[in-house]
Amino acid sequence: MSDQTLGLALTVLGAALAAGLAGMGSAIGIGYPGRAATGVLAEDPSKFGSLFLLVVLPGTQGFYGFVAAFLIIGKIAQVTTIMQGMQFLFAALPVGVVGLISAIHQGKVGAAGVNLVAKRPKEVIKGVILAAMVETYAVLGLLISFFLINAVKLT
Repeated sequence: MSDQTLGLALTVLGAALAAGLAGMGSAIGIGYPGRAATGVLAEDPSKFGSLFLLVVLPGTQGFYGFVAAFLIIGKIAQVTTIMQGMQFLFAALPVGVVGLISAIHQGKVGAAGVNLVAKRPKEVIKGVILAAMVETYAVLGLLISFFLINAVKLT
């Protein structure tokens, strides 16, 4: 296997991990408030609008992973060495790993926010703010991946 072929394989692996890990976290994370919201909506369907943001918020990490994967794939034609492939692989890890973990925890915070809305509907913004605090780390993971992707020297 040539250096370029292995470099390309590592680059593809990096893109797949960025999108895959963050996407898995989002899928799991959305499940927590989604299940809680279903119970609340069974009692009061008028709360759908208030609960929607709490349910979908953990889905943003999946988008961040997709963006990082897209950036990596956009540079794939320029990869010629194993080292470049390794750099893209490692550049993908912050958004992938942080996205996986933060989406799950954001979902748990979102589920608690759903419970808050069930008892005190006017307090929805507090639940959203608390869930959004977890988002900060997902954004930082995306930024680090973005900087690392753009730091790879391509020939």
